[in-house]
Amino acid sequence: MSNFTHIDEAGRPRMVDIGGKSVSERVAVASCKVILGSDLIAQMVDGDLVTKKGSVIQTATIAGIMGTKKTSELIPMCHPLSLSHASIKVLPNDAESLKIECTCKIEGKTGVEMEAIQGASTAALTLYDMCKSQNPGITITDLKLEKKTGGKSDFQTS
Repeated sequence: MSNFTHIDEAGRPRMVDIGGKSVSERVAVASCKVILGSDLIAQMVDGDLVTKKGSVIQTATIAGIMGTKKTSELIPMCHPLSLSHASIKVLPNDAESLKIECTCKIEGKTGVEMEAIQGASTAALTLYDMCKSQNPGITITDLKLEKKTGGKSDFQTS
């Protein structure tokens, strides 16, 4: 268990001590896919879908950004962070789905991977919530960290 950073030598959960780490620019990008179905995608006009609940894409974008800021409240071992940037892009993926991409940035001692993943998933859940009356079979898939820079090591999916 000693390889897990959130487990101490005695096997107890802990928050990682970042006190000795250097401040650096850290960026993370996460994404997921929301399969809305071709009927809902066909209803999109100018890159958005407007329902009785309002603009789906704009609402999901705002919700995703809000999600990034709440990560430490939802994930027990995450440090509260003061993000310098958070953005959500909702992009056409194919005739049935959209891709959500969340980018987070900080000048800090710990990474923003969890914030980026939280932002993408919150935006996806908001899309589901706003469209479920039209298609309760919406599927959210492929939630993943695309890349991160800064800190000890960089990462990028191939």
